[in-house]
Amino acid sequence: MPRPPNPAHDEPPVTLTGREPLFIVFNGGSGNDDAMQTRSRIAALLRQSGRIHTVFTVDQPGQLPQIARMAVERAREANGVVVAAGGDGTLNAVAASVLPTGLPFGILPRGTFNCFGRTYGISRETDEAVASLLDARIEPVQVGLLDGRPFLVNASLGLYPQLLEDREAYKQMLGRRRWVALVSALVTLTRTPAQLALELIAQGQKRLLRTPTLVVCNNRLQLEQIGIAEVADLDDGRLVALAAKPVGTLALYGLLLMGAMGRLGDASRVVSFSFDTLTVRVRGNRGRVKVAMDGEISWTSTPLTFSVSPTRLQLLVPRDTSRLDRS
Repeated sequence: MPRPPNPAHDEPPVTLTGREPLFIVFNGGSGNDDAMQTRSRIAALLRQSGRIHTVFTVDQPGQLPQIARMAVERAREANGVVVAAGGDGTLNAVAASVLPTGLPFGILPRGTFNCFGRTYGISRETDEAVASLLDARIEPVQVGLLDGRPFLVNASLGLYPQLLEDREAYKQMLGRRRWVALVSALVTLTRTPAQLALELIAQGQKRLLRTPTLVVCNNRLQLEQIGIAEVADLDDGRLVALAAKPVGTLALYGLLLMGAMGRLGDASRVVSFSFDTLTVRVRGNRGRVKVAMDGEISWTSTPLTFSVSPTRLQLLVPRDTSRLDRS
């Protein structure tokens, strides 16, 4: 069940009348079903409810930031709600435009894993998600930052971005299904991963670490599922970092299995710790490094700084928490 907001970190709560117009950024490329059919179903349900709404359809990935800003401006003028319909990457892009404004933010999850939506009990099923949106309350939720750019679920460097990049290539060939992601991961791990030499600075302490990957998490459900104890520190102005010590291919397969069994926290080859601010330097004269933020890949200059946003996202969550979708 979602953790209640921490008053020490939250702004005054936003209240809803239930009549606010909805400005929906719909990513036609997310999900594995017919996008236009889903878009039509969302519009039909909103018309039946009598809720005023506008749908902005994103046909090309490069359009997403511009359309998100357009939706935010329209919502500010009309005292409305911005809604993102898509996978975790889509939610990230729209949330980045919403976060500085304090506007209410709703989601209609359509991606493969939907870690963010599932954490707050928001169903991937269109009818259920729209019903929750129409009868929602506000929960201010924590957002992570990488060099000032927000992430909702996680941010990473090293092997993990490569896994995501390969996964996307396999999905293009075989479709957006969870088993495709697993097969892709197994194939990726057959290649010997490069080891990053990292200098980590948190709470005034410096740590040197060689690892194939570093993942910084801001998602309670994800940490619970892989069995990391530091999950209790989330939502309290802290993030959780995970890193594997240098291992070979067979050991990486073992870590993947332990994560699937919810026992990654028991693995001796995994380092995990919570922090409020973390600076990461990549040794070896790397001026830039490939990173993944909520599944989206980009190149970022080093050093990297991870922190928690001082502003919380005013997320619409189901008023009825008895049917939380955590599966």
